[in-house]
Amino acid sequence: MLGFWDNPLDEPDILVECLDMKYAHTSRRVVEFAETDMAGLVHFTNYFRYAERAEADFFDDLGESLIQRSGGDNSGWPRVRAECRYAAPLYFRDEIEITIAVKALKVRAIDWQFAIFKMHAGAPSVRVAKGSFSTVHVKVDPASGDLVSLSIPDVLLSKICEAPEGYIGSLQSHNPG
Repeated sequence: MLGFWDNPLDEPDILVECLDMKYAHTSRRVVEFAETDMAGLVHFTNYFRYAERAEADFFDDLGESLIQRSGGDNSGWPRVRAECRYAAPLYFRDEIEITIAVKALKVRAIDWQFAIFKMHAGAPSVRVAKGSFSTVHVKVDPASGDLVSLSIPDVLLSKICEAPEGYIGSLQSHNPG
């Protein structure tokens, strides 16, 4: 049994042929007042929350859950690494679009990439941030309470694949249909 911190991110990518499989998802939302500071700017931590919401939507579209609770077993996908580059601010009531994509599938981990766009009526959207984060599939050991990394379930591997190289990078700005 491998521990949570046994470098699952250093494992080689799983090579999966991507036929009729999902590698990306786009979610839309409006910036809420509670997500802003006194100047009306979105606090930087919320960009990660937007990406996590898109990740949950991605899993929902697959009919899967980010958190599994069965009997006494609990498993999920904690973050072990995250980064974001900000290009422009977001404000209260801005309409945004978050695109998330599978960058790499490992044996026990998924590397994600994301981009956040500010929507403009009748004009191309503008990318305001891009980033990445890595998640590891883990369960909570009932005896010790420790996190123990697990292989990605076959049922999930049968539904997802890595995005084409440069997929998120190609989304400099776009005008969704």
